Amino acid sequence: MAETVEPSLLQPIANNRQAARIVWALAWPAVALNSLQVINTLLDRFFVGHLPQSSLTALGGATSVMFLMFSLAMALSTGATAIVARAYGADNYSEFRAASRQAFGMAWMGGIVVSGITIFLSGILAKAMLKQSDAESIHIMSRFIVAYGFGLPAIFVIQTLAGSLRGIGDTKSPMVISGIQILLHIVLNFLLIFPSHQIGNLVIPGANLGVVGAATALSSSAWVSAIIYVIYSGRTPLGQASILLLPSLDWMKRILRVAVPAATMAVLRVLSLSVFTFLLNYVPNGSVAIAALPIAFGIESIMFMPSFGLAVAASALVGQSLGMEDPNRAERLGWTASHHGALVTLFLSLPIFAFAPQICSIILQDKPDLILETVRFLRLLCLTEVLFAYAMVIVGAMQGAGDTKRPLWISVASLWGIRVPLAWLLALGFGLGSYGAWISMSLTQGIQGILCLIAFKQGKWKTAQV
Repeated sequence: MAETVEPSLLQPIANNRQAARIVWALAWPAVALNSLQVINTLLDRFFVGHLPQSSLTALGGATSVMFLMFSLAMALSTGATAIVARAYGADNYSEFRAASRQAFGMAWMGGIVVSGITIFLSGILAKAMLKQSDAESIHIMSRFIVAYGFGLPAIFVIQTLAGSLRGIGDTKSPMVISGIQILLHIVLNFLLIFPSHQIGNLVIPGANLGVVGAATALSSSAWVSAIIYVIYSGRTPLGQASILLLPSLDWMKRILRVAVPAATMAVLRVLSLSVFTFLLNYVPNGSVAIAALPIAFGIESIMFMPSFGLAVAASALVGQSLGMEDPNRAERLGWTASHHGALVTLFLSLPIFAFAPQICSIILQDKPDLILETVRFLRLLCLTEVLFAYAMVIVGAMQGAGDTKRPLWISVASLWGIRVPLAWLLALGFGLGSYGAWISMSLTQGIQGILCLIAFKQGKWKTAQV
């Protein structure tokens, strides 16, 4: 794990080849980590895919809750990355160390509060998301959220410290530490989801917790990873960023100035997904449609995996470039990262579109209705995934500049102005059922990409203050 960033990442850019080299020097560890996460997600879906339909429906209902909590942690990480990267680019060591310490203080405090609220509301959330007649799925979802909630303080700490490390150009350390977490998660999934079973003369112990075991595995592995992050961060240029100090009011305002719009965007995005999921309860075969959500999203992550890594790189590089008072460098690196993300996503989406039935059949054995529903949804997502890749990387670039308001308004327009009402109109108004809902989601992620391209081209993000 590297303790310093390569000096070449802060040098002027002479040509497109050098811009690409700088982007990928920072992006490849994040892409590698995301590749591990994709494998982890697909294995998780494969394990859960062998469970009864009620467990899959419970996981589908809990997906929006998990997205929301993780997105709140990422919003705080966005604030940390933007301020740390800007100070690092300006060669202000005391500034980025202070920012990292203050963000960490906000992370562990916020994680504890969010964890308590999530656990307390677990039963209410389950009843709100699923049909009242599906008592078994409601019970499983409630227990799943409780087990997941216990890991939230660790998840907040992980994302914030990883965001600070990325702000100083260190993406290798998060790759290693979170890689350890993913491997532990896979092992715990195997041990906690299934009952004990015998392979030859070897007895493999199992807790037989079903989908609740998957949440327990996630929370347990997150705590191990958080402890490693805390110990390691003191060996980096961040210094003792992990000291348990209460954040000061001035620093809280400064970090939240960036984090609150990002968090609001996350809340609105997840609420739209929650409404979307709730709407699926009223289409024919709604339980199957809800169960298809996490499966399709898991497979979709293969396509946007490189873009997520490039978004991480763009966030740090844009922030560092603005700290160097070089907005042209920031713009060039932002465009380079987004174009590369779109090209790689196109390369990955073509085979997934072609072989979607075979992929879904491997994950969902002996569930023909669910396989058909997941394939329909997944293929529609493939049609606009390139534009979604642009949106992902460009939002990362703008957030790295400290501009989180424009991405917020883009989300409001595309998700609430178009996706939710269009899903209702197509699914229920025109009677297209779940297929109409899938069309709405695919179309609006494409619109989101177009709006992000326009916003980045305008360049107002260059004047954002952090």
